[in-house]
Amino acid sequence: MSIYDSYLHIPEWRFMDESISARNRSALESFAADDTLCHLVGQKMSTPTIRTWVHDNTVVLGIQDHRLPLINDAVSMLENKGYKSIVRNSGGLAVVLDEGVLNISMIFTEQDKSIDISTGYEVMLEFVRMLFPEADGQIEAYEIVGSYCPGSYDLSIDGRKFAGISQRRLRQGIAVQVYLCVEGSGSERAELIRDLYEVGLQGEETKFSYPAIKPEVMASLSELLGMELTVNEVVIRVQLLLQFLANDVVIGGFQEDEMELYSFYLHRVFERNKKMLI
Repeated sequence: MSIYDSYLHIPEWRFMDESISARNRSALESFAADDTLCHLVGQKMSTPTIRTWVHDNTVVLGIQDHRLPLINDAVSMLENKGYKSIVRNSGGLAVVLDEGVLNISMIFTEQDKSIDISTGYEVMLEFVRMLFPEADGQIEAYEIVGSYCPGSYDLSIDGRKFAGISQRRLRQGIAVQVYLCVEGSGSERAELIRDLYEVGLQGEETKFSYPAIKPEVMASLSELLGMELTVNEVVIRVQLLLQFLANDVVIGGFQEDEMELYSFYLHRVFERNKKMLI
C-alpha cells in the first residue's frame, strides 16, 4: 500500500458526476464548480469530493497561451475548426476537451494538515493507476517532451502521454485535476494544439518558450491499452473504486444551500475570462 493511499481510503467520499450534464455547457462552469468545492471542502462544509466532467469541443488555454503574439488569430482558427476557447485559473498550458476526454477533480482540505504539491500529484497518480489495473504497472509520471501542456506529472504508457495533472488551491481546499484522453486519437488532439501555436506565434520571438508539439508522442488510453474504452465506462470505474475506498459514497450535485456560493464563483470565473480574452 502506498503512503498516499491514506488520502484515498477515507470514511466518506462525495461523488459528483457531470460527465453527461456538463457536455454542452461552458467549461468555465467546471472551473467555478471546482473553486466552489475547494471552498466547501477546504472549510469542512463538505467531505472530500471527486467530480467527473466532460465538455464538448473546447480548448482550455493557460495564462501564457493567452499572451501569444497573435492569440486572436489562433482563437479564430480554433473557432473555424469548431472549438470554443477559455482561459483557465489553474496552472499549465493549452489542453483539448471533447467528448472523448474525461476530467476528474479530486478535492481535499488542508485544515487538518498541509498537503504539499507533490503529494497532491502522487495521490492522483495512485488513483489513476487503481482505475486501470490492465495497465499493470505501465503508467509512468514524467515530462513527455513534445506533448501539449507538458509537465513533470504527464502520465504515459511506453512514452506516449494520455493524461496531465494540475492543481488549484483556494480557501484551504486543494483541487487536483486530471484530464484523461480516453477515446479517439491523441495525436489528432495534439495536431490541433500544434496548429494553435503555429498560428499564434507565426515565427515571432517570445520571452516564454512554447512547446514544439510532436503529435506522435500523444495517444488515448483506448489506443494504448488496445481496447474500446469509453468515457462512460471510466466514470463507472470511478464510482466503483470510490465504493471500494470508502465506507460511504454520497452521490449528487450542489445542494440548495451551496448554490449561492457556486453562483459567486461562477460570476467571478466568467468575469475574469471575459477580461482575459478581450
